[in-house]
Amino acid sequence: MNGVGIIMSIILGGLAGWIAEKIMKANVGLLTNIILGIVGALFLNFILGLLGVYTNPNWLTQLIVAIVGACILIFLWRAIRGRA
Repeated sequence: MNGVGIIMSIILGGLAGWIAEKIMKANVGLLTNIILGIVGALFLNFILGLLGVYTNPNWLTQLIVAIVGACILIFLWRAIRGRA
């Protein structure tokens, strides 16, 4: 996550993963929520960077990016497994 430390990345990742879990009606555990949130933020920040869009490095912007990224990852996982 851009502009936040390791501890804040874990906290934001867990929160973002939990929110994405509720939005997408997925049933995953705490560790998976943290991983989904962090990887989702990294994934979407990377994609936005390729498009020339750079996010503001504050916690609220990164939380929103992480939530959207985690939702995209859940959607892609379901699409690959055939349950979209």
